[in-house]
Amino acid sequence: MLLEDLYRLMKTGHVQAQGIVDTMTQPVVVLDQNFCVTTANNAFIKAFEVARDDILSQNFFGLGNGQWDIPELRRLISSVIPRAAAVIGYEVKHDFPTIGQRTFLVDARRLVHPDDNSPNILVIFDDVTERQRHDAEMDFVVAEMRHRLKNLSAIVQSIVNNTRTEDPAVASFKEALLGRLNTTFQAQEIAAGGAVDFEALLRGAVGTMVSERLECSGPSVEIRGSNILAVSMILHELGTNALKHGAVSVPGGKIRVTWELEVGPRDRTLLVCRWREEAGPPIHEPVRKGYGTELIEGLAAHMGGSVELNYPPSGFTATIKIPM
Repeated sequence: MLLEDLYRLMKTGHVQAQGIVDTMTQPVVVLDQNFCVTTANNAFIKAFEVARDDILSQNFFGLGNGQWDIPELRRLISSVIPRAAAVIGYEVKHDFPTIGQRTFLVDARRLVHPDDNSPNILVIFDDVTERQRHDAEMDFVVAEMRHRLKNLSAIVQSIVNNTRTEDPAVASFKEALLGRLNTTFQAQEIAAGGAVDFEALLRGAVGTMVSERLECSGPSVEIRGSNILAVSMILHELGTNALKHGAVSVPGGKIRVTWELEVGPRDRTLLVCRWREEAGPPIHEPVRKGYGTELIEGLAAHMGGSVELNYPPSGFTATIKIPM
């Protein structure tokens, strides 16, 4: 139950209010205008290892030989609450004599009693000690994994880069593999930071030479972490093809990339990206589907989107639809 729900129930003087408070898993106390405890639920008694008879009608800040006389909490209740409708998620850290070092998020609100208009204060405590410890451990594990992945990527790229070959076909494969590996590892680094701006992702994925030929137009859109790798790989393949066979392979060629948000089937929001190459060499549709095309189509399908590739004489075009 949220603070506002509990506040409305207790404000009406509902006969079931006390019973509901007692069944809540979060510690709850109600203080009078002198900061004395008028109500404490079972979760509060259990969490802080106190006896109900020892705390009722007692000054909250004097409980347990003053263990609640915490500067931050006193300032919250004594100063913030009288001037504010509510405080949500105020963090309090303290080393309690009975339960040790704990961290609580405190929600508090003034509560006017329906009978005599006396102002009380409703306070809910959320113990987040273990949650924060778990989050810190997970952050450490993720950071360690990223560090090891970065080292592994450097080793893999070094092995491929230092593999010598005289065969042109193998050399071409090596170049393509290094490009894809580099894009993959860069995308993993970006994804670790959360969402990223689409245009920044586009320019980073296609590389400097292709980016210099891009003309971009579209609203500010962020790609979420789960799609960053797939979108990067698709854009990298398009950029590589343009550099080798398309508009960027000749002087004066350019690429126009536009994007917009559309509502698709089942009311899904889609990012529709249109890639159009201009002033490039004559092209024709390939007689067979290459690995790059299969990769683009497979990644788009994996995201739940789609891709359409066309090869008109005027220049290659692609329409990519990405679920947002």
